[in-house]
Amino acid sequence: MQKAIIGKKIGMTQVFDENGKVVPVTVVNAGPCVVSQKKTTENDGYNSVQMGFGDIKLKYKKGSRTAKFDEKPINVTMPMQGHFAKADVAPKKVLREFRFDDIDQYNIGDIIKVDVFAPGDKVDVTGTSKGKGYQGVIKRWNARRLKESHGSGPVVRHAGSNGACSDPSRVFKGKKLPGHMGAEKVTVKNLEIVKVDSENNLIAIKGAIPGPNNGTVVIRDSLRA
Repeated sequence: MQKAIIGKKIGMTQVFDENGKVVPVTVVNAGPCVVSQKKTTENDGYNSVQMGFGDIKLKYKKGSRTAKFDEKPINVTMPMQGHFAKADVAPKKVLREFRFDDIDQYNIGDIIKVDVFAPGDKVDVTGTSKGKGYQGVIKRWNARRLKESHGSGPVVRHAGSNGACSDPSRVFKGKKLPGHMGAEKVTVKNLEIVKVDSENNLIAIKGAIPGPNNGTVVIRDSLRA
C-alpha cells in the first residue's frame, strides 16, 4: 500500500535509541488528512489522490439582507466551496495530490492519520526551503573571492567575467550569477521514521527536513526503499 500524508514542521530535537545513542530528529505534526478527490485515467488522464490538511476557521458575512450570504463563508472562494461540497468534506487550508498506482485503496472522505507509518519506515520529505533573499555568488554558489591585492578594487566578492565579448557574445544559459536564493521546492530522500505518536499526530523523522518551522511538508513512501 502506497502511503502519504501532509503535515507541519514543528522543529528539531533529539531522542535516545535502545542503545542510548543520541538521534537527531525533526518533529512533524502530520494529519489528520482527508481524501477530497480521486482522479482517474479515464476522466483526468492519470491516477491520483488529493488530500487536504489543516482546518479553515470559517468567517461569515454579518448583517446581510439575504440569508444565502450568511450560509457561505467569505474566506473560501466560490470554486473551492463547490469543490469541498462535492466531496462532502470541510474546507482545508492545504491540498496536495499524490500519484498512486492503485487508488482503489482510498475513498473520498477517508481520514489519513499518522498511524499509516511506523518506526523504521523509509520516507521522502518534500518542503519549501527557507528564503534567503537576493544573494551574491559566494553565498549562493560557493564561489571564491578575487585576490585582495593591487588592482582588485572593491569588487573582490563580485562574480567576475561572464564570458568572452566577441564570441559567443552572450552569457551562456545556466551561468551561476547572483539572484534570489531559497524558497524553492526541495525533497530529502530516504529518511527514517524514528517514532510515531498517534495520540498527538506527531512523527519524528531522523535528520533535517526542508523549510522553516510551521512550514508545510509532505511525507510519502521513499522511492529508493
